[in-house]
Amino acid sequence: MMRVRLLSLFLCLSACLVSMQAKTYLVSVGVADYPGVRNDLRVSAADALTIERIFTRNGHAQVTTLTNGHATMQRVCNEMRTLFARATENDNIVLYFSGHGFPGGLCCYDGDLLYQKVFAIMRQSRARNKMVLVDACYAGKMRRTNQTSDSYSKENVMLFLSSRSNETSRETPYKNSLFTIYLERGLRGGADINQDKVITARELYNFVHHGVSQTSGGEQHPVMWGKFDDNMTIIKW
Repeated sequence: MMRVRLLSLFLCLSACLVSMQAKTYLVSVGVADYPGVRNDLRVSAADALTIERIFTRNGHAQVTTLTNGHATMQRVCNEMRTLFARATENDNIVLYFSGHGFPGGLCCYDGDLLYQKVFAIMRQSRARNKMVLVDACYAGKMRRTNQTSDSYSKENVMLFLSSRSNETSRETPYKNSLFTIYLERGLRGGADINQDKVITARELYNFVHHGVSQTSGGEQHPVMWGKFDDNMTIIKW
């Protein structure tokens, strides 16, 4: 009888620990097929699906993915509002975007989504950890002016951008862009240097920055900045 009670207690505690596991609420966006043909990309939609798969396999995430014509400004904003509203204080909220960008934001299928709009939606979430991951050419240009840089640095958001302000973000002959290739490898465990099953912001930056910089021959350098803790957990296995 005592063994049965102990087993029941153990199972109950295990279930509680699982339920207490912090969750990630991710909106993953990729636009390769823009209206017309002049602005089309090759792998951006696949990039978004790759990031979706990582967090889905992790088992502690809720993910919404929007690609190509489904990735309109309104739908991206609506999905962020809906999904991020479910987060508790201990959870993570993440916007991943692959496609074209500009100094003030992201090029959705039907127009420009300003970073300030993204931040305004994120402010409404109770989540402590907030992240924006961007795979786009000249992604670092969002900090081009002192006014823009100061404004963004006040947000409690980690920004991980695929390139500096004067650099392109490379597509590859493979299924993903260079930044997302190393982002995937890092999130799946490659960045876990101390092998504690927890990948922090600093670990992810070091891994991705080194891999992309080296593979591109020093022509692309991811940047991470914003108001966040270097030891913030990005993903836990």
